[in-house]
Amino acid sequence: MIDVKIKIVATINAGVFGVLLLDGVPIALTLWRTFSEAEKPGDPVVILPGVYDCKRTMYHKPKVPYETFEIFVPGHSRVLFHIGNLETDSLGCCLVGEEFGEVNGKPGILRSGVGFGEFMKRMSGVDQFPLTVS
Repeated sequence: MIDVKIKIVATINAGVFGVLLLDGVPIALTLWRTFSEAEKPGDPVVILPGVYDCKRTMYHKPKVPYETFEIFVPGHSRVLFHIGNLETDSLGCCLVGEEFGEVNGKPGILRSGVGFGEFMKRMSGVDQFPLTVS
């Protein structure tokens, strides 16, 4: 089984930034909101340090749906890995990208499509896995 971890490197007003590791090798960066607007504004960070089950699913919100993984976070629904650059793109989900940077003067992650694509390529043949966040 593949070992999937996210190491949180910063929690700031612009979101929770991390490094995504597969079998100990850093392959991408992550970003998620400090709360979920879809739930209640002001809720604590959606994905806290811990271990979560993840399962392959489809993300239907964009114009072109794509395959991803759902992170089963107690008290929240449809927390997904997906493409995006700013914490406001995440709605509590985990964005995946290639580099830290600024988008319209705000801290975020860049080259999200590339980073997400690399993650999904490396997860080929994997239907579910435990995710450790620390």
